[in-house]
Amino acid sequence: MKILVCIKQVLDDIPIRLDERNLWIEAEVSPIYRMNHFDEYALEEALRIRDTHADVTIDVLSVGPVRVSQTLKKGLEMGANEGIHILIEGEGYRSPFEIASLIAQYARCRSYDLILTGIMAEDDMQCQVGPLVAELLEYPCATAVISERLCRDEQAIYVEREIENGRRETLEITLPALITIQSGINRPRYPALSHVLRAKIQSLVVIAAGESTRSKPRDRIVRLTYPQASAKGIVLTGSPREKASEILRILHEKSLL
Repeated sequence: MKILVCIKQVLDDIPIRLDERNLWIEAEVSPIYRMNHFDEYALEEALRIRDTHADVTIDVLSVGPVRVSQTLKKGLEMGANEGIHILIEGEGYRSPFEIASLIAQYARCRSYDLILTGIMAEDDMQCQVGPLVAELLEYPCATAVISERLCRDEQAIYVEREIENGRRETLEITLPALITIQSGINRPRYPALSHVLRAKIQSLVVIAAGESTRSKPRDRIVRLTYPQASAKGIVLTGSPREKASEILRILHEKSLL
């Protein structure tokens, strides 16, 4: 069985600001990048499948500039067999359709039985790349998966997905398929020393995404803005009696009492 896990590199939890054109975000300090947390759950789920089934290989794939190779190395350290870097020059926003098109173009002729992605990316939170890849490859898709297991013949996968009001929907999906993984489904493992040492010397598969192979974006960011400042709260001090008197005064002033 061949599994592909799509991962994304995002800014670490550091102060950010809008760039000069108000079209994307940038770090206020020296940028630090890491793997999107939702994708860590997807990779861990793939590793758990390999732990319990024979002859499973796992590839991790990411789209982005040169710096993305660091995150792919982290995927190898966790236990992936191969790292694939679809190289795009430059920084800035990339539409979900553009990213999904590049992933689908790579995966189309490589006979993956199962593709996993995180439910969303932490920076844009659009939840679109996974379902778009499934649509482009004509794979069945299940989103927000909170439990999964391969069926005994390994020709289908049983999944439970999270829906509204805390309910679950159960599906049995014929492979090949794509599923997006919800956070909390597992606890991502620490890299084993043997995998860390292997990742240091293992080369990535780098594929340059030339302009001729990239699909034309179907959406663009017009402008990003900071949130509107909300009304400030008032902190009351003093004894309970003084606080109660002050609350009554404020309510009377605002004609609420």
